[in-house]
Amino acid sequence: MKPTYLENSKSALKESMDYHLRCSLCKEPPSKECRDHFLSSAFSLRDRMTEKILQTERRYHEAKTKRVYYLSLEFLIGRLLGNTLHNLGMFDISKELLTDAGIDIEEVRQQENDPGLGNGGLGRLAACFLDSMATLDIAGFGYGIHYEYGLFKQEIDNGYQREKPDNWLAELNPWEIKRTDEKCIIPIHGRIEHFQDRDGDYNPMWLDWKVIMGIPFDIPVVGYGGKTVNWLRLYGAGSSADFDIQIFNEGDYFRAVEQKVSSETITKMLYPLDTIKSGRELRLVQEYFLVACSLRDIIRRYLKVNENFDLFPEQVAIQMNDTHPSLAVAELMRLFVDEYALPWDHAWEITRETLAYTNHTVLSEALEKWPVSLLDHVIPRHLQIIYEINDRFIRKVAARHPGDTDLLRRMSLIEEGETKQVRMAHLALVGSHSVNGVSALHTEILKSDNFSDFYALWPERFVNITNGITQRRWLLEANPRLARLISETIGDSWITDLSRLRLLEPMADQTGFKDAFHGIKRANKEALADIISDTVWISVDPDSLFDVHVKRIHEYKRQLLKIMQIVHEYLQIIRGEKKPAAAKTHIFAGKAAPGYWVAKQMIKLIHNVGQVINQDKRIGDALKVVFLPDYRVSLAEKIIPAADLSEQISMAGREASGTGNMKFMLNGALTVGTLDGANVEMLEEAGEDNIFIFGLKAEEIAEMERKKSYRPAEYYHRFPEIRMVLDAFRDDLFCASERGHFQWIYHRMMNNEDPYFHLADFIQYIEVQDQIEREFLDPDSWTKKAILNVARSGKFSSDRSVSDYNRFIWNKKAVK
Repeated sequence: MKPTYLENSKSALKESMDYHLRCSLCKEPPSKECRDHFLSSAFSLRDRMTEKILQTERRYHEAKTKRVYYLSLEFLIGRLLGNTLHNLGMFDISKELLTDAGIDIEEVRQQENDPGLGNGGLGRLAACFLDSMATLDIAGFGYGIHYEYGLFKQEIDNGYQREKPDNWLAELNPWEIKRTDEKCIIPIHGRIEHFQDRDGDYNPMWLDWKVIMGIPFDIPVVGYGGKTVNWLRLYGAGSSADFDIQIFNEGDYFRAVEQKVSSETITKMLYPLDTIKSGRELRLVQEYFLVACSLRDIIRRYLKVNENFDLFPEQVAIQMNDTHPSLAVAELMRLFVDEYALPWDHAWEITRETLAYTNHTVLSEALEKWPVSLLDHVIPRHLQIIYEINDRFIRKVAARHPGDTDLLRRMSLIEEGETKQVRMAHLALVGSHSVNGVSALHTEILKSDNFSDFYALWPERFVNITNGITQRRWLLEANPRLARLISETIGDSWITDLSRLRLLEPMADQTGFKDAFHGIKRANKEALADIISDTVWISVDPDSLFDVHVKRIHEYKRQLLKIMQIVHEYLQIIRGEKKPAAAKTHIFAGKAAPGYWVAKQMIKLIHNVGQVINQDKRIGDALKVVFLPDYRVSLAEKIIPAADLSEQISMAGREASGTGNMKFMLNGALTVGTLDGANVEMLEEAGEDNIFIFGLKAEEIAEMERKKSYRPAEYYHRFPEIRMVLDAFRDDLFCASERGHFQWIYHRMMNNEDPYFHLADFIQYIEVQDQIEREFLDPDSWTKKAILNVARSGKFSSDRSVSDYNRFIWNKKAVK
C-alpha cells in the first residue's frame, strides 16, 4: 500500500511539494519563487514515478517478459514537467494547486532547461519511442550518453551563427537518479598479444588497456495513464580512480590529474568537431563508450535470472538507432567470446538474433566509416573481431558468387583504399537479424540502391517501419486548446489511439467546429507573434500566412530554395509585377553544424534577406522574414501549433522520413513538399486536395544524376524567374555593406555545382506557392483542409511505429 502523500490528489501533491520545499530545498513553505515550485513539483512527481518503476519492474519480473533496449547516441527528450503531469493524469491538479498559490503553471514550466541530449529528428524520435513503449506497456528502455554540454546554444550576431556552450546541467536536474552502485568498467586502448590456449588454438590477449568508468543516471519515463514507468539510462564517463596512483608516486601529479580529466572529457559534449583528429577520436570513443556500458548493463540484468546465454535472444532485443551504436556487434561478440568463453559460432548466432538495425539516411557521407588505424589505436580487440566477422562473411558470399570480386569488394566490411576504413553500416547489417528503413520510400531506396547487394542476399531481413511522433507531447501538451476541442468533440481516446482522429472528418463541414478550430489557430499565432516580438523585435501580423521552415540547416533540406522563392516574390512586388493578395510571414529556425560553412551561410542569407525586406517601406506588412534563434523542443512546441503552412521541400530521395512534417500535420498545418520521405505517405493519408506537392520524383533525380544531365546554368539562361533571383545574389542586393558576400551562390550555379537540384525544382515551387496564396484567401476552405489533415494524421503516431517494431522485429508481448 503506497503512502498517502504519493496519491494523485491535490492534497497529497501539496503535502509532498511542501515536504520537498523543506527537506530538499531547505525553504519554508509557502514559496513565491517559480523555480522553487518547479523543483518541488519535479521531486514530488519523481517520488511517484520511482514507486511505479518498482511496481513495473515487479510486473516484468513475474511475467518473465522479453526486454527491449534502445541504443541511441541522442535522446532529445525536451522539458519533462508538463509531459509527466499529463501522463500521470495530474496536470489539472497541479495547475489548480499553483493557481491557488498565485503561480502560473506556464511560468513554472519555463524554469526547466531543455536537456541537451540530442541534435534533431534522430534524438526526438528516440524520445517519442520511449514514451510510446511505456504507454503500450512494453518493457522498453533507452540507453544513451549523459552529455554535460548539449549541441550548443545558438546566438545570432549580425546575421552570423555564434555557438555558445549549452551547460544544461548547470542547475540541479531533479529528474535524474545517479546510480553509482551500478557503474561499470570499460577497457580502452592497449595492445593485442598473440597466444595459444592449452589446446593449441589461437587465443589473443588484450593487454595494457586503460579504464573508463561508466556512471549511470536514470530518468524515469512514464506512460500515459501512469501504470507503466520505464527508464532512460544515460552514462557519464569518470576516471577509474581519483588519479593513477603509480604516476602520482613517480612524482608527476599533474600528469595523473590530466589523465583523470581526459577520462571525464569523453561525455563532456554532444558531437565534438570531427574535422580534427582529436575530435574524430573522441566521437569514436563516445560511440564505443555507449555500447560498452549498455551491453555490460544488459548482460548484468540478464544474468540475474539466467545461468547461461541460451535464452538471451528470447529475453533481450537490442535496437540500434542508426549506425552510431553499430559497434554493439563487435562488443557483444567480444563479451561473449572473451569474457564468457562462448564458442564463436554460438556467440555469433546469439548476437545476430539479438541485434536489429534502424537506418536513418541514404546520404553516403552520413553512413559512418572509421579508419582502421584509429580503431586499432582505440579498440584493437574490436578491430580484430571485425576482421574475423568480415572474413567469415566474405567467404560465404564468395561461395554463393564465385569469381565476383567486384561484389565482394562492395559488400566487404573493410573499404580498401589509400586509407583503409571500416564500413559501420555494413557491420550493423551483417550483425543484425533485421534492418529497417523509416518510410516506405526510404526503405525502397535502401533495397534498390544503398544496400541492394545485402537485400539480394537477405531479402527477409529488410522491413519498413515508418517513423511516428507521440501525440501526448505534440498535441496534448503542445497545443492544449486544440486537444481540448478534439476531446470535447470525439472523446479523449485519441490520446492513446491516434487513429480515432478519423472521427473528426465530418466536422470539417460543420461551421461551429470550423470556427472554433480557426479561432484556436489564430490564438496560437498571436502567442507566437508575441514570442517573435520579444525575441527578435519584429512585429508580425497574426492574420498573415505563417509559412514555416524549421529544421536542421543542411543543403539537402533546401533552405536556399525557400529563400530564393521569397526573393523572387519580393522582386516581383517592388518591380510592380505582382500585387500581394495575402500577407505572409516566413518563419525560419534551425542550427548549422559549427564546421558546415554553407549551412552557416544560409543563416546569414536568411537574416540579410529579412533585413532588406522587413525594412522596405514599399513592402509594408505584405512580407516579413523571421529567424528565431536556438531552435529546441520547447521552441518547436510554440511554433508548430501556430503554423499555417509547413515547408517540407528537401530534394526527393534524400530525406529518410522526417518527423517535423508529421507534427505540423497533426496540428493543422497544410504541407508543401516534394515526394520525399514520409511526405509520400502523408499524401496518401491526407488526399491530394489537402497537400501541395511539387518537384521532381526520386527516380527522376536518380536518372538525371546517372546521366549527368542536370546543368543549372542552362536553367539560369532558360528561365527569367531564376535569372532574376541569382542576379540579385550576384549584384549584392542583400549585402550592400558586405560586397560579394553571396556571389558564391551565383558562381556555383554557373559552374553547374548544385547537387541538391534547387533550380530544377524552382519553377514548380513558385507556381505552387502562387496556388497556396490563392487558397489561403478562402479561409473556410483552408480551415476544412487543415481539419482533414488533423483527422487523417493517425498513421503517424509513434504508438503505431512501436507496435510495428514489436510485431515485425522484437516479437514481444505487452505486460499490462
